[in-house]
Amino acid sequence: MDSLMQIRVIAPRLALIAWIAVSGVAAAAPGNATMTVGAEPAALPATVPAVGSVAVVIDQGLQLERQRRWADAVAHYEEAAREFPEDRQLAQRLDLAKLHYALERRYADGSFRESIRALSAQQSLALYGELLRKINTHYVTTPPWRELGVRGAVAVEIALADVDFQATNNTQVTPEQIGQVRQAVYQALSRRQLLAPEDLVALAGDAARAAEQYAGVPQTATVLEFITAAAGGLDDYSGYLTADQLRDVYSQIEGNFVGLGVELKADDGALLIVHVIPGSPAERAGIRDGDRIVAVDGRSTAELSTEQAASRLTGAEGTYVQVTVETPGADRRSLKVRREHVDVPALEGVRIAKTETGVAYIKIPAFQKTTARELEAALWDLHRQGMRALVLDLRSNPGGLLTAAVEVADKFITNGNIVATRGRSPQEDFDYKAHYGGTWRVPLAVLIDGDSASASEIFAGAIKDSGRGAVVGQRSYGKGSVQGIFPLGYAGAGIRLTTALFYSPNGKKISKAGVTPDVIVPRADPARTTVARPNLDAAATAAMDLTDQALQQAISAVEARAQQRMATR
Repeated sequence: MDSLMQIRVIAPRLALIAWIAVSGVAAAAPGNATMTVGAEPAALPATVPAVGSVAVVIDQGLQLERQRRWADAVAHYEEAAREFPEDRQLAQRLDLAKLHYALERRYADGSFRESIRALSAQQSLALYGELLRKINTHYVTTPPWRELGVRGAVAVEIALADVDFQATNNTQVTPEQIGQVRQAVYQALSRRQLLAPEDLVALAGDAARAAEQYAGVPQTATVLEFITAAAGGLDDYSGYLTADQLRDVYSQIEGNFVGLGVELKADDGALLIVHVIPGSPAERAGIRDGDRIVAVDGRSTAELSTEQAASRLTGAEGTYVQVTVETPGADRRSLKVRREHVDVPALEGVRIAKTETGVAYIKIPAFQKTTARELEAALWDLHRQGMRALVLDLRSNPGGLLTAAVEVADKFITNGNIVATRGRSPQEDFDYKAHYGGTWRVPLAVLIDGDSASASEIFAGAIKDSGRGAVVGQRSYGKGSVQGIFPLGYAGAGIRLTTALFYSPNGKKISKAGVTPDVIVPRADPARTTVARPNLDAAATAAMDLTDQALQQAISAVEARAQQRMATR
């Protein structure tokens, strides 16, 4: 274990704002993506169109790039890369778009801008060296040192032409100056083999001095581009964490943050409200799922990048933000919402869904520190209400803490493996096993979909392989890796680093394969699923339950299991 605190997480997304996709941009992640983290949940790119030929895809992507719609460009290229995984040009466009988008996000982050001012050139190089040593020790495969160094050089060239980079660093860089820096950096690249961390640190020092000499850029700003490029160039889930982002990670683990209490994604120049947290300031202000924020403090969201618009919603506890909200079929309205401490519920929708057969329902939106404890209390409460079978809903659950997923699975599995992790470092190899004591034997069905990832897949895979319950829905996302969160010694920063892959009890690799349900149900419109409507009263929830096809299939599956159990007694 690292001498500094390491937290093992399998959540696909954490950042200044939370993601709704499981991809590297979303986060949400399904970045995404989803559990809210320490600041206001983030915006994800809008849904991308179906792809055609690679040439058409790249032409469409270049149009997005020319408009500086980097989030949309990344989402567009990622969608295409799933259809054309071997196309090298597409992969290059995707990585360039990621570099641009990451730059946009960093320079919207106040803690990152402060680190540029606070760190000396030597401190920034020391930070780079520390980060590279973490990669060398803990990363799941042998690090591609030369690729990471070259990516840093590309990131510097992109940054030099960026208006936010120039404004923050009090410089105006001409194309001629960029060319001079490029020439100096690539000369340094040609001289160095880049076989070890110290080689990359030396290259970053060369580049920093060149950028200062030819373009007047502070050396720290250049080194930070190498730092972020290295962390973000390993895979879709590893990345550099600014001080604010690292605090958000800890807030995610604890299940609380300061903000409005909404989860967002980009939607044609606006911020779409995907989910309003029950009891949050946003809910009290009258904001509902499906609303769109079209202005923040009088500034139209169409004039801002997604990151800029979302970041304007964040602020200190007790302060207010004015938002213009648009509800389908209604007039726009202006709302003043107070930023407050928000506790993210570990569970949602806990109820007896079908009284005749005693089928209970629990939604787990993410696996956080308190999930297992709150689930145990909810199970006892449902037991007292007459629970005879249980549906656990993991749809759109992007992951969370590895230990939380194991603890929840251990509540339903009596013995055997729950999950195995395997990494390059022997300390990452571990078999997590179930324990007989405290096991709930209630008939079980688990709901998953294409946005169920990481911890959700650990739980669903364990239930399926052990034969403990029926898995219902669509194939899960297929994010089969574990990330460690490592604090760094400078600027309050950290690194999220993929340290291991995980495998189901039967040895199945989850990465890129996902968990295939026992009962496959085509995906429905999320607006018609109960999970997307947490603010309904009991009668309306019951009515929505009947239109949720996957839920009805899960209820049928768990009722059948309950009947089989009764027949064998």
